[in-house]
Amino acid sequence: MENVVAILLAGGAGERLYPLTKDTAKPAVPFGGAYRIIDFTLSNCINSNLRRIIILTQYKSLELIRHIRDGWNILSPDLGEYIEIIPPMKRIGEDWYQGTADAVFQNTQSIEVENPQYTLILSGDQIYKMNYHAMVEWHRSHGADITIATIQVAPEESPRFGIAEIDAEYRIVGFDEKPRPEDAVRSLFNPAMVSASMGIYVFNTDVLLSMLQEDAQDPNSAHDFGKNVIPLALGKHRVIAYDFRDLNDKTALYWRDVGTLDAYYEANMDLVDVTPQFNLYDQNWPIRTRMPQQPPAKFVFAQEGRRMGVAIDSIVCAGAIVSGGRVLRSVLSPAVRVNSYCEIEYSILMPGVQVGRYSRLRRTIVDSGVRIPESTVVGYDLEQDRARGYTVTESGVVVVPSGTA
Repeated sequence: MENVVAILLAGGAGERLYPLTKDTAKPAVPFGGAYRIIDFTLSNCINSNLRRIIILTQYKSLELIRHIRDGWNILSPDLGEYIEIIPPMKRIGEDWYQGTADAVFQNTQSIEVENPQYTLILSGDQIYKMNYHAMVEWHRSHGADITIATIQVAPEESPRFGIAEIDAEYRIVGFDEKPRPEDAVRSLFNPAMVSASMGIYVFNTDVLLSMLQEDAQDPNSAHDFGKNVIPLALGKHRVIAYDFRDLNDKTALYWRDVGTLDAYYEANMDLVDVTPQFNLYDQNWPIRTRMPQQPPAKFVFAQEGRRMGVAIDSIVCAGAIVSGGRVLRSVLSPAVRVNSYCEIEYSILMPGVQVGRYSRLRRTIVDSGVRIPESTVVGYDLEQDRARGYTVTESGVVVVPSGTA
């Protein structure tokens, strides 16, 4: 798309996803076996023919930077295309990024150099398929200064989101951050639902720069788009809603913010359904990533009794070996090794995990590189798992972090 620059916010610490973010930024956390969370937003950009992308990093970004360097070096600088990573440089002050709006404000020089007519603001920690070109065209055709992507959610979910009040001409005339269900204004698009902000914005660039400057001068601001910039803009600019158009080709809309451990777990489990809720196999909207050099997956032993290398209703990535173990409804990332007599159920094993013989894992997330000793049992006695120092979520998912076993 000409005259559009995308700013992808990828600097958050991801505290609610801890301990998976103990050593890396949230957008770099593995997802769906072969991918990183950021791959889904980047794939949307490329599939939307958006070829000028700036990624703003901050928190523990080394692994994220290497992933982008090795897996996303696919554009041509000679054609004015790029994916550029910009770490905090304290150009404007002595502070690190104080919020989403402040992160963009501290990089206004990078936007001004490109001189785009429109600036697209994106988050690097969501799983969905969306054509940004269609949103920009909607923005242009409705003469908007700012366009906010919204998705219809049930009223009981409103305390999790910023909820937009939209008039008959699609203009946003009110914006309420995390209202009670009974206070949330019903959606223009479906009166039984409410319109929640997805954290995806198209700005006329001159409007963006002026709004960021105004927000930066407010000492009481949290410098956040949803909390501060958007509510301030409603009375000054033409702010339009864009109802999410899902390209996942399923009956139900699919958009997941994987900012918590339970949300992350459920989104991964969506992928192992017989008919997955999120389609990774659509060749018309491919999800790209860095593909490490690995041999094919391998399943070893087929003997009577329990010693059988088998994976049922699971994702098994390149380099994984299931050697005499049984895997059910799980995600096995690259270079995972499941040894004999193991039982892995409803679990996520990240890259390089090795599970010793006779071990049993249920509803467990095992972080990258962890070696599970022989005869280890995780996910069956949650009190025992807590006593070991593992994280146990509200829904009972156990997380075995890196550096432990």
